[in-house]
Amino acid sequence: MLVRLDGELLPFVAPRNRGERIRVPHDGTASVGHLVQSLGVPLTEVGELRLDGVPVVATERAAAGGVLDVAPVRFPERIRQRFVLDVHLGALARRMRLLGIDTAYRNDATDEELLDQATRQRGVLLTRDRALLCRRTLSEGAYVHASYPAEQQSEVLARFEPTLRPWTRCVPCGGELEEVPKAEVVARLEFGTRRCYQRFARCAACGRIYWPGAHSPGLRRIVESARHRPARPDRRGGEPG
Repeated sequence: MLVRLDGELLPFVAPRNRGERIRVPHDGTASVGHLVQSLGVPLTEVGELRLDGVPVVATERAAAGGVLDVAPVRFPERIRQRFVLDVHLGALARRMRLLGIDTAYRNDATDEELLDQATRQRGVLLTRDRALLCRRTLSEGAYVHASYPAEQQSEVLARFEPTLRPWTRCVPCGGELEEVPKAEVVARLEFGTRRCYQRFARCAACGRIYWPGAHSPGLRRIVESARHRPARPDRRGGEPG
């Protein structure tokens, strides 16, 4: 069978296979999705599939000798508002939490724990691990192309367009912030904070205290960059790992 990949998907493929047409051994029993993943392309990154010009689904089987055209996933992909991030995306996790996005992250999570959490919480697994996205137990995921946190943020926001609610989540743990009377937290505040601020919030998960003056210029810039982001950035921040 001949497979024709859109140019945006070629970085997933070994350099020797980055031609216009890729010949894939096929005995007529494998699904078209299996053929695509055998080249290194996770199905999470695949949009429309056409076999000999006719739209097909990834689970469909095809006879040998056909031509399979593979397009990339289309943006925006509005599937979930909850995300699970792998251990290499800690800076992105903090940015997403700052923006009020439901983001689960642990820096010691194993691959199996990530897959299980994404399944249980019905979240989108974000990762730079191509092999992890090809696991059969994963229902929803996405490859993060960019290497730097600011570019990763732009990429995720463009792909999923999650609802932004800045300053409503705890950045270290991701818990939701709840407004709390000053009297309940005054004993935990420094003298200057007690004197200058009257409104406070507390993380429902870890108990951290927040107040308006705690927002540094750097954090404000992150929020503003999300609010005024371009419609769609370049998806490629480096070759898949």
